[in-house]
Amino acid sequence: MSEYSFVKGGKLKLKGTTDGKSSSKKKKHKKRKHEKEVKDSREIEAEQRGGWWQVSQTNEITGNVAIEIGKNAYVYAMDTGMFTLGAPNSDSSIGPAPPEQFSAIAISDRKIALKSGYGKYISVNAENQVVGRSDAVGSREQWEPVFEDGKTALQGYNGCFISCNSAGDIVAVNSKAGPEEMLKIYSNKSLVKKPKKSEEEESGDLKDCEVDYVKKFQSFEDRRLRINQEDSGNLERARTTGKLHEELLDRREKMKADRYCK
Repeated sequence: MSEYSFVKGGKLKLKGTTDGKSSSKKKKHKKRKHEKEVKDSREIEAEQRGGWWQVSQTNEITGNVAIEIGKNAYVYAMDTGMFTLGAPNSDSSIGPAPPEQFSAIAISDRKIALKSGYGKYISVNAENQVVGRSDAVGSREQWEPVFEDGKTALQGYNGCFISCNSAGDIVAVNSKAGPEEMLKIYSNKSLVKKPKKSEEEESGDLKDCEVDYVKKFQSFEDRRLRINQEDSGNLERARTTGKLHEELLDRREKMKADRYCK
């Protein structure tokens, strides 16, 4: 297993509203509330599963992923290029083992490619076996995740869905997704969103904020950083009134040393 260490249309007016605004506000409020609930539940799940959480749409399948078939049993990559179902994980808080982790690459809005820890892309061979022996992505190496009614299945290029047969091999033989083809895809991508630059500027240290602002616009022909040495008390006042950027630009203009100033 040493390889794994490297590894604008018009507004719709509805009955009971005059301009559609009331209905729109309610829908947006419900959507935000739903998104918050989903995020919270995933954070809880990630804490319980060692950082892993279940994806519910294709664009979430990026970075490291694991495929669970059954209860706490994941698709396991062998050094032969074949795949089997790993032993059930008795402690879900540990998460999938390295051979049960794959790298996901987005191919399109609907399809992805998967690479094992051995550096090979996963495909379906002529016997409908799932194998990991490809060095590049072609049609055989493309997979389409299907999400419906809270259930997930993974369809190969041959139109069949992944499952585990009686011998313990991972195959793609059934063109219809039944109970045996149901699976779960987990990701360990961080759910913590980094604050936007504007948010950092609004809440961070004002001195650092001004330095970053100067670096953004100064030409640095002589490699010297020029900061306005006047009292910076007005920056705090400008931040509270929402005019921080305007004040920073005014301070830069007074320096008369930046060709990018207005």
